[in-house]
Amino acid sequence: MNNVDKQLLKEVTDTSEYSKVDVYNIRKNGKSIERKVNDYINIVSKEDGSGIDVYVKENTLFGIVHIPVIITESGLTDVVYNDFHIGKNSNVIILAGCGIHNDHHQDSEHDGIHRFYLEEGSKVKYVEKHYGEGSGTGNKTLNPTTEIYMKKGSSMNMDSVQIKGVDHTERITKAELEEDTTLVISEKIMTAGSQYAKTDFEVSLNGKNASTHVTSRSVATDHSYQEFSSNMVGNTKCYAHVECDAIIQEQASVKAIPEIYAKDVDANLIHEAAIGKIAGEQLMKLMSLGLSEKEAEEAIIQGFLK
Repeated sequence: MNNVDKQLLKEVTDTSEYSKVDVYNIRKNGKSIERKVNDYINIVSKEDGSGIDVYVKENTLFGIVHIPVIITESGLTDVVYNDFHIGKNSNVIILAGCGIHNDHHQDSEHDGIHRFYLEEGSKVKYVEKHYGEGSGTGNKTLNPTTEIYMKKGSSMNMDSVQIKGVDHTERITKAELEEDTTLVISEKIMTAGSQYAKTDFEVSLNGKNASTHVTSRSVATDHSYQEFSSNMVGNTKCYAHVECDAIIQEQASVKAIPEIYAKDVDANLIHEAAIGKIAGEQLMKLMSLGLSEKEAEEAIIQGFLK
């Protein structure tokens, strides 16, 4: 790997020293280039070359898996299917993400389809970061799809972040929850220029006492556009809470489309949405401490996206 590769890896997984990582699979320009496994977590390439299967054995505790993707080839469209089979009563952290470096005029795109199968009592922390850079005029497009299937007593915490530099993204997350499951999703997105970002959450709460909490925080600046939609379906006694908060600046626009569908008298479903500019009193308070207006805006945005 060259210096550009290492920098992209650091942006999306906070590390470039993979010799110190226990389990990982690095994909570059449509191909796996490095891999390491251990006795508890195995990574197997799909026979058709379209992606990988990650197998976590039962009762595996504190396993950490890195599966970053980097693209440095302009004009490439990369599609990958990664399946995660999480064994009963295991507890793992999965660090994913994609970085695109594009210095040319052709578009570069990565479409990652990740499917999670959580067995009973298993726990997953899933962190996904997306990042784009480069001096070229070609678009940097990232379209992640996440499918989550949760068996009784399992839990998953998903943290999805679009750092910067992504010109176009359509993000789809679908989940099916069985009895006594918990799904927590946190999404953070920032767009600028003429960038476009659309996210779509679909969660079916099928088992008793299933619960989900989805939080989306975003900042749209310049002429960028963002769209957030959610569809929560409660089929039994369950709980769902969706929060969509956005800061809008300049000529940007943000649309929120909430949908909640209770199919049982004991389904408790809540949706909250707030879109607006930075409050003047917030700016004045920080500016009174000596910050310029621009510095105060940046401080508010960074705090909002934490």
